[in-house]
Amino acid sequence: MSPAYALLKRDMTLAFRAGGGAMLAVAFFGTIAALVPLGVGADLALLGRIAGGVLWVAAALSALLSLDRLFQADFEDGSLDLLALAPLSLESAAAMKICAHWLTTGLPLTLVSPLLALIFNLPAEGYLALIGALAIGTPSLSAVGAIGAALTLSVRRGGLILALIVLPLITPAVIFGAGAVLTSLEGGGSAAFLFLAAFALGTVLLAPFAAAAAVRLNLAG
Repeated sequence: MSPAYALLKRDMTLAFRAGGGAMLAVAFFGTIAALVPLGVGADLALLGRIAGGVLWVAAALSALLSLDRLFQADFEDGSLDLLALAPLSLESAAAMKICAHWLTTGLPLTLVSPLLALIFNLPAEGYLALIGALAIGTPSLSAVGAIGAALTLSVRRGGLILALIVLPLITPAVIFGAGAVLTSLEGGGSAAFLFLAAFALGTVLLAPFAAAAAVRLNLAG
């Protein structure tokens, strides 16, 4: 078993254990989706129009729940020091952690989203756009979140600071993701999808290097 695969498997196993946050994120996602229609009312046309935006905001907030454990647990028990000394580079380790976070958070949120879209009476033409936008965009949530988690690594109870760092940075993903769903309902083009894909690609490629640099800075301090 390669070191990268072993790290990926370990992080995914921890994420599904009690307190790991994977199922908590899905439960939180469903709770937000269920509460919004109660506050907005029974206007089905309005619910269908805001479905993409609400579900994207809910997905972004749900992804934040487990970000603080991305590096923190390894930092506290000394595993991160061993990773820094291992043959596997910190950039590769950060990439595996980002991948594990998406597989245990972003992917389940994407798969559950069509069921929650039923609550909002999302028109049929919006389902494929919603799934596609979440599948393309949620990796950027994990990638940007990894940078924030690495920057707040040595901060005690840094969850609030992490949210303040990450939320502004993932705003483009929310805007383009929600816009892609709305555009599909209006029969428009695919510009929002292209912007979302470009943002996701850029963050996924750059995040392992930025996160690794932040980890090294915290370990050196």
